[in-house]
Amino acid sequence: MKVIIMGCGRVGSTLAQQLSIDGHAVCVLDRDPDTRELLPTGYTGGFVVGNGYNREVLERAGIHDADAFVAVTAGDNTNIVGARIAKEDYRVPHVVARIYDPRRADIYRDLGIPTVASVRWTTNRIHQMLSQRYLDPVTTFGNGETLLVRETLPAWFAGRPLGELEVDGEIRVIAVTRAGTSFLPTAASAAETGDTVSFAVAASALPRLSSFLDKELGT
Repeated sequence: MKVIIMGCGRVGSTLAQQLSIDGHAVCVLDRDPDTRELLPTGYTGGFVVGNGYNREVLERAGIHDADAFVAVTAGDNTNIVGARIAKEDYRVPHVVARIYDPRRADIYRDLGIPTVASVRWTTNRIHQMLSQRYLDPVTTFGNGETLLVRETLPAWFAGRPLGELEVDGEIRVIAVTRAGTSFLPTAASAAETGDTVSFAVAASALPRLSSFLDKELGT
């Protein structure tokens, strides 16, 4: 996976090293060239000096074929601008942004950009979000024990019965949106390319649903 990280502070540099060790191609962007010193000696990825929302800088970093873009600068406004450009202009598949002001989380959510808060576990959380499918619940019920999750099915699942995604007491398919029309499926209803499925999921089963949607055809 090719990952571009905007911001080479403590979080950005640590994440860059982790992803590099995992074998991913990483390029870090920062407007301050001195921040490169925060990257460890063993870091093997790239480093580009410049603003992460400047298209020329992004293209030098390889945005055209990037699989993921992570915005972790010290400013919420900078992060949201960079994340939007990566998602909307360059169609980067996975975009994640760090936020300091939790009141801004709704702005990112409306744009379809997952966020992490400025807390101690930020780096590990982003690493997890990039290494496996990140499922962002639309809403929760009760005290968070049950979640509503809406996901577009991977292309390889087309033609398979939706019941394959269900687990009694843990995961239930409750609606499908296809070509702008929603309907309530049966377990035997076959998936089609582009289907967006709404799941009712036990919070403890979220990793299981993630693994279902990530697994390769025939495995």
